[in-house]
Amino acid sequence: MVQTMKIGRRDLMAVYDRLHRAFGPQGWWPGETPFEVAVGAILTQNTNWGNVEKALANLKGAGLLTPRRMAAMEPRRLAALIRPAGFFNLKAERIGCFLRYLAKRHGLRMEGLLTADPGRLRRELLEVRGIGPETADSILLYAAGHPFFVVDGYTRRIFSRHGFVDHDVSYDHLQEFFTRRLPEKAALFNEFHALIVTLGKQFCRPRSPRCEACPLDPP
Repeated sequence: MVQTMKIGRRDLMAVYDRLHRAFGPQGWWPGETPFEVAVGAILTQNTNWGNVEKALANLKGAGLLTPRRMAAMEPRRLAALIRPAGFFNLKAERIGCFLRYLAKRHGLRMEGLLTADPGRLRRELLEVRGIGPETADSILLYAAGHPFFVVDGYTRRIFSRHGFVDHDVSYDHLQEFFTRRLPEKAALFNEFHALIVTLGKQFCRPRSPRCEACPLDPP
């Protein structure tokens, strides 16, 4: 069943402007290479970014943060290095699935992935075990620079609380809510999602939200 979407009184660019004035530019996604961004997108599932940074630091310190070197690793060693990110055996398996896809489709070259047709690339990523819509869109937006709006728990919580959408809206419909109402620009999608995450962490928390100081509340 298609969920009903309720449009709030403020348009989305007004929301973006308020958040940008409140928090300033966020400079996401932290990563030195597209491959690091892709691995980080997998590692950040069900954990916070601080833990992911520790796992990525381990991989960098071992000189293994490249597709070919990581593909040649023993799964047990990879799991040990990414342990700080939690669910390390499962995530090592998921990274392995991504690497097998990258080898099969693009010869373990991120350049091939980055130049692939965006729509086809998204469909292929969603066929990789362990990669869902949020992870796929994070790779598409932050690694490849394609305008796919990333939806996460922060997005659903904030925009349902403010009456823009129903709380049980699906991923695809919530993503469509943004993409139909915003200019199709990767830089805008990037910055908007980062600002939403900041708002969710600092104000619109699951428990004890700081509603009285929320940048989205009327002055």
